[in-house]
Amino acid sequence: MKIGVISADIASESRVALTPDAVKKLRKLGFEVVIQSGAGQAAYYADALYQAAGADIASSSAEVIAQSQIITTIHDLPAEVAEHLSAGQIVVGMLDPYRNTQLDTYAAKGATAFAMELLPRTLSRAQNMDVLSSQANLAGYKAVLLAANEYSRPFPMFMTSAGTVKPAKVVILGVGVAGLQAIATAKRLGAVVEASDLRPAAKEQVESLGGKWLDVPMSDDEAQKAKATGGYAWTPSEQYIKDQAAVVDKALSNADIVITTAQIPGRNAPRLVHAATPAKMKAGSVLIDMAAGTGGNVEGSAPNETITTENGVRIVGAANIPSMLAAQSSDLYANNLVNFITTLIAPAGDDAAANDLSLNLDMEDEIQGALAVTHDNQVRLAKR
Repeated sequence: MKIGVISADIASESRVALTPDAVKKLRKLGFEVVIQSGAGQAAYYADALYQAAGADIASSSAEVIAQSQIITTIHDLPAEVAEHLSAGQIVVGMLDPYRNTQLDTYAAKGATAFAMELLPRTLSRAQNMDVLSSQANLAGYKAVLLAANEYSRPFPMFMTSAGTVKPAKVVILGVGVAGLQAIATAKRLGAVVEASDLRPAAKEQVESLGGKWLDVPMSDDEAQKAKATGGYAWTPSEQYIKDQAAVVDKALSNADIVITTAQIPGRNAPRLVHAATPAKMKAGSVLIDMAAGTGGNVEGSAPNETITTENGVRIVGAANIPSMLAAQSSDLYANNLVNFITTLIAPAGDDAAANDLSLNLDMEDEIQGALAVTHDNQVRLAKR
């Protein structure tokens, strides 16, 4: 049974779905692996490293598709590649399922497609397959370094003979995996860090990393509702949202660096910063919009562009930060895929020969069933 790896077809993507170390792990499980020539080059994994790990090298994506039962990818397959799929093949990757326009093609071809973004993150056995967390962790770290590079002053406080250099004031909006890593990284660089999230339950996590929580006054009734749900399934009132916006706006107006991290798989990113806010910030301030590729948290941001406002604020549209750390992000992503692929293997019988693999596609399984967006010539994705 062979697993294939195709090259990313966009210039802004440097990651590769499987690394040489991942190939070794799959080989030990009994799989063969074929990789499109040059697929790992941008992540510093040359063809020779894959060959040393036991993989075959194919000259084209069509050749990979023709040889493979399982095709791994970073993003959705290019349309011309998807046309080469045949019944029974499996596609595994970050397929952006709710915006994907070719799920009908996968279904018509009889392919089973697994979208890794749909992983049930509350399942303990799924944690080592969580591509969103593995990529967001690195993105949060790198976002702070991007901000430090754009900012014209240092992050930490310096005591010098010429005077005291004040520490940078950093505000993080969105305290998920990326936001928490951004807080930790900014603190390590010596900044004063504040953070906000719609979920009051995130306060403890922020403070545990040395950040200051941007507190929003809550009525007793609102606080009780938030506490009853742990803060994560809580739906805030319009008044709370309005009050939070005022608190955040004041903090951003005084900030040197703002990093926004809020993204929702399959939907446009929520708008956190409106145009009026950067207009209040001082010249030289920097906003890093980590959601620029999905609509943007910051009004006026653009994917892969840096825009300077009339008052001298730089808005950086960071559309694909994990690709900037391609070697490491590929390594973590590949481990996520290997861990998921192992769930597709049927248990070997007592009389099975060594390396005699068979697949067990089970749509009743809580992981496979959640990730499968096409199977048995049907699109299984629930509409949003």
